[in-house]
Amino acid sequence: MRTSTDWPSPARSGLMGHLPRWGNDALGLVEDGGRVGKIFELQLWRKALVGYSPQWNRLILGDLAGFPSRGGLSQLSPYLRGGVVSTEAPEHRKRREALNPEFHRRAVARFGDRFADLVAKSHPSGRFDARTWSSAMVRTMLSAAFFGGSVPRSVLDDFLEPLDGTLPGPLIPRPLRMRRMSAAIDRALRKPDPDSLAPVFAVQPDPVREARVALAAAYDTTAHTLAFALWELAGCPDLLRTSPVERVVQEALRLYPAGWIGSRVAAVDTVFEGRVIPAGRLVLYSPYLTHRDPELWPDPTVFRPERFSDPVPAWGYLPFAAGERTCLGSGLATLMLGTAIAGLADCHLTRVSTRLDVRGVVTLTPAAPIMLERRTVPAGRFPGEPTRGGPS
Repeated sequence: MRTSTDWPSPARSGLMGHLPRWGNDALGLVEDGGRVGKIFELQLWRKALVGYSPQWNRLILGDLAGFPSRGGLSQLSPYLRGGVVSTEAPEHRKRREALNPEFHRRAVARFGDRFADLVAKSHPSGRFDARTWSSAMVRTMLSAAFFGGSVPRSVLDDFLEPLDGTLPGPLIPRPLRMRRMSAAIDRALRKPDPDSLAPVFAVQPDPVREARVALAAAYDTTAHTLAFALWELAGCPDLLRTSPVERVVQEALRLYPAGWIGSRVAAVDTVFEGRVIPAGRLVLYSPYLTHRDPELWPDPTVFRPERFSDPVPAWGYLPFAAGERTCLGSGLATLMLGTAIAGLADCHLTRVSTRLDVRGVVTLTPAAPIMLERRTVPAGRFPGEPTRGGPS
C-alpha cells in the first residue's frame, strides 16, 4: 500500500517547500493544488494533506475522534483560542448544548427587526467602499446582538480591526487590545442586557473568553461575505427582483465561503482511497475548492442564486463546515447577511472598481477596496429597470 508521500503536489520552492507561497498567496497555492488532484500534499511548517471531494469532507468532518480539531490552523490565531471552538469531545458537546438554544436560527430571529433598523440608519451614499461599510455594519449588528450595544464602540473597533488585515496581522498577539475588550465584556456581562445574547454568555464556565472568541469568530467571516455579496448585487442590479434574499445569501456563501479552508489533525493512521493518512498529519478541507468544483456545481464561478432551488450536493456545501462541529453562529450570520442585503433592496448599486481581488487569510478576505456607487431607486421601480417616458 502506498503512503501519503505519494499524493500529488503543486510545484514547490526548494527546501522551503510551499511555505513561502502560503504566506504570500495561500489561495492561489490551494487553487493550483486543486488542479493536480482532489487530494494533494503541501509542505508547510509541517506536512499537510488538502482535499475537497465530498468523500474527503465526510471523512474529515464526520469523524471527530479520528480527526480532532486540536492542533489545527484555527489555533494559530490568538483571537480564536479558548471558548467552545477550541474544545474537543465530549466537552465540546456539553458546551454546545448550553449555547445552542440561544443561537438557533429561530431564537436569533428576534434580532431581525433591530438589525433592519440599524441597516436603515446606515445606508451608504454616493461612492463607498463595500468592504469598509460591511465591516462597520456587521460590527454594529454584533454589538447589538451580543451586548445590547453596551460595549464602547472604540474598544470594539480597536479589538476587531486586525481581523480585516493581511497576514501576519490576524495572527499577531495583541494583549492590550485583548485586555481592553475583555474588561468591556466583563462589565457588559455583570449586568447583561436581557434582549441580547449576554445572559447566555454570563453563565458559561469562562464567560468573558467565550463571548470574546465568539465575537471574533462571527465578525470577519460575516463582514467579508457581505462585502462580496454587495459586489455581486452591483454587478446585477435586478438580482433581488429575480431571486429571494435567502438564495442570494446562500449563493454568496457558496462562491465566497469565509471559512475557505479548515483543518483537523489525524489521530490514527487512516486509509483513504487506498493510501494512508498517517497519525499526526495535518489534514485540510477546502470549502472554497468544493464550492467551485464543476462536478458538483455547474458553472461554479457564476453567481447564480437560482441554483439553490435544487437540493445541494451532500457534503458539497460547507459554508459553516458540517457535522457535529457545524458553526454555532450560522443562524446569526445568515440573519445579518440577509437583513443587510434586503435593506439595500431600494438602492441601485453599481461597480466602480473594475475587478474583485480576493485573498485567503484566516478567512476569505477582500484584498483591496471594493468601490461601489449607490443611488436611491424611485418608489415603484426596481434597480435596473429603465425609466419610462424618456428624460424630463
